[in-house]
Amino acid sequence: MIDNNIVLRNLNGNESPKYIKIISAIKEAIEINKLKFGDRIPSINEFSKGYKVSRDTVYKAYTLLKKEGYIQSTPNKGYYISKSTRKILLLISTFKAYKEVFYHSFMNCLPENVIVDLQFHHYNIKNFKSMIDVDNAKYYKYIVMGFDHPDVYGVLSKIDKKKLLLIDWKANLEGFENYIYQDFGKAFYSCLQEAKSLFSKYRKLMFVYPEFTHHPYESVVYFEKFCVSNGFEFGVCENSKKLSVEKDTAYISVNDRILYKLLNQCNDEHLEIGKDVGILSYNDTPLKKFTYKGITVVSIDFKEFGAKVANFITSDQILASYLNTELILRDSL
Repeated sequence: MIDNNIVLRNLNGNESPKYIKIISAIKEAIEINKLKFGDRIPSINEFSKGYKVSRDTVYKAYTLLKKEGYIQSTPNKGYYISKSTRKILLLISTFKAYKEVFYHSFMNCLPENVIVDLQFHHYNIKNFKSMIDVDNAKYYKYIVMGFDHPDVYGVLSKIDKKKLLLIDWKANLEGFENYIYQDFGKAFYSCLQEAKSLFSKYRKLMFVYPEFTHHPYESVVYFEKFCVSNGFEFGVCENSKKLSVEKDTAYISVNDRILYKLLNQCNDEHLEIGKDVGILSYNDTPLKKFTYKGITVVSIDFKEFGAKVANFITSDQILASYLNTELILRDSL
């Protein structure tokens, strides 16, 4: 039978409609194994009388639970738990090659009873708001890649903090319990310091920060600090249309579209990568290891990232950490 404490806590909880609170109570009981496959739950009349909730409210809750497959009904016998599946939301910005590595690692580390609803907000606040459906209590946990918009914090604050994990970028989101972030500032600076002797081969360093990127600008700030501290001539290109490869220059790219453009221009101008022109790319992918003689990257381990995020689904422990950012040296620098 369902645990009274769980039901009462949910019914006396937030301002959500009562049918949502009933749904949340039953899902919570399933998630913590208080209710298992085949267990009976109160009939509509029993629930209505026992918890002083209208029959219509209980009926609405049970109908939605049946529609999602959590319960089933048998004539003259009542309602039973039909599955113990946990549905989670994975909401990220876009799907790129390095995020594919993260995603496959994440999926491979999940238990069989977890269903993932993968969504993309594309940095659009309307999409973001519509995809985080807190009122309908659809998700066991929320894995969310935030972005820099004033409304993001308010949307996320509606989610139970214990069920929310923020990933990838801090994005001015303070006060949440669970997060696993990259450090786009100091860690990036350390990687640049590690590559200092290789940068010394070139006359100038150029950070390409195109107009269409959402990469944190913090990296540009730390790039400039690095160049000033070490006496490098440098520039920042923020208009991709004006990007023209010059000999004896090392380029830092945060976008694979720009990386392709750099490689293409080097090929057209017969400039040898790693000698005439240096290239440092952000975010490792399997192809970068084999492109030309290999592209030097600054990157986290996206397989490790996926595994750590997956562990949050089955753990009750707070997850608060930063991912290790490394310099992977290849022949492009």
